[in-house]
Amino acid sequence: MPLRLYDTATRSVRDFVPLVEGKASIYLCGATVQAPPHVGHIRSGIAFDVVQRWLTARGYEVTFVRNVTDIDDKIIARAADEDVPFWTIAIRNERAFTRAYDVLGCLPPSYEPRATGHVPEIVGMMQRLIDAGHGYVSGGDVYFDVRSFPEYGALSGQRLDEMMAATDAEPLAKRDPRDFAMWKAAKPGEPSWDTRWGPGRPGWHIECSAMAEKYLGGAFDIHGGGLDLVFPHHENEIAQSRAAGDGFAQYWMHNAWVTTAGEKMSKSLGNSLLVDEVIQRVRPVELRYYLAGAHYRSMLEYSDANVAEAGQGYRRIEGFLARVREALGLTGAPEIHCEARPQAFDDAMDDDIGVPQALAVVHERVRAGNAALAADDHEAARGEMDAVLAMLDILGLNPYSEPWAGAVSAGGRETEVIDALVQVVLAQRQEARARKDFAAADAIRDGLDQIGIKVEDTAHGVRWSLD
Repeated sequence: MPLRLYDTATRSVRDFVPLVEGKASIYLCGATVQAPPHVGHIRSGIAFDVVQRWLTARGYEVTFVRNVTDIDDKIIARAADEDVPFWTIAIRNERAFTRAYDVLGCLPPSYEPRATGHVPEIVGMMQRLIDAGHGYVSGGDVYFDVRSFPEYGALSGQRLDEMMAATDAEPLAKRDPRDFAMWKAAKPGEPSWDTRWGPGRPGWHIECSAMAEKYLGGAFDIHGGGLDLVFPHHENEIAQSRAAGDGFAQYWMHNAWVTTAGEKMSKSLGNSLLVDEVIQRVRPVELRYYLAGAHYRSMLEYSDANVAEAGQGYRRIEGFLARVREALGLTGAPEIHCEARPQAFDDAMDDDIGVPQALAVVHERVRAGNAALAADDHEAARGEMDAVLAMLDILGLNPYSEPWAGAVSAGGRETEVIDALVQVVLAQRQEARARKDFAAADAIRDGLDQIGIKVEDTAHGVRWSLD
């Protein structure tokens, strides 16, 4: 089965055929670092981390670029409010994003370029657009003439005459209200770079066109980002890059939002949940499991109850792995046997990165492994463990790999405490059975069952697991 991806541009699922055989190139619109990341921000990073991992598992040499927008109106405004240079705000929040990516198990990108480090490339691309009749200068600003690009609006499915005016600059300075700024003339006290058009700074959209070209060339395979970027950001990127002569992205992938109470998570709504705060009450691996577990194109409703339910599902997997390792006397980080990965898992991932269906396969093999343990079939249990680990590794959820190893999972402090508490209760049950108070023993077992802890009496003693 070929790998198939949903392409926003064609509104269809297409076979993935890379521009260069054996290689895959991805450009992901990363953080605009005016504030630390909330859970909604980080979903994109996790979704495309899974894409990167799956492409690598499929044998592609992956080049993954994730940019940082470190200069924009909001960053400048926040710096003015705090009376600090703009880069103080940018660096502080870039570090917060890096911390969030790392703690949630995202692989580092091949390149992570900043907008301010690529002003020469941005200026060069604008000059090409001006020379080709697609850009013009007005009052020190440089604008893109949207009517010069007939395909404008195709990605978002809009007609130009029905679009509202672009809000990134003064409409009176433009030929058409929908023209957008590629370069903004400097205002008093703002950071600026000198150009032939006067001092100023990059607009939001041109930076991605210029950086994608620099690191991936004029044409590359996949452009990713959140659904909210389809218009105007990605629409404007396409217009700039193709008008400048680049083939640009061959596939467009967009992850859906994280919502709270049905509304898109955002700081303006006052309902954001900062990653640094959430991981104080939720294990990072369980937060990743929750964010990665829904299909990347599905809206995800965030609530403490939903995250707790996801965490319980992940702990069932951990519990199975811990029991197999205990039964087999295994220690240390286990090897990953890629050949043990079930075909059903691969088929799910090849179907537009179908993580929910892939996780269903994981849980099927966990159930089969638990049944094998109950039957004392250690060979079968080992086979299921190998299959589960091979699948978890693709999803960045292997509890024995970084960053989870030694900090979470079966060897973690939290699980040790839970196990100790359950053992106390099981000892009380054993005492009840010893004095032939079977009603009390059954009541203890039933009570544990009600909170999701399954108790099994085996020839080797009592065993518990999260149901």
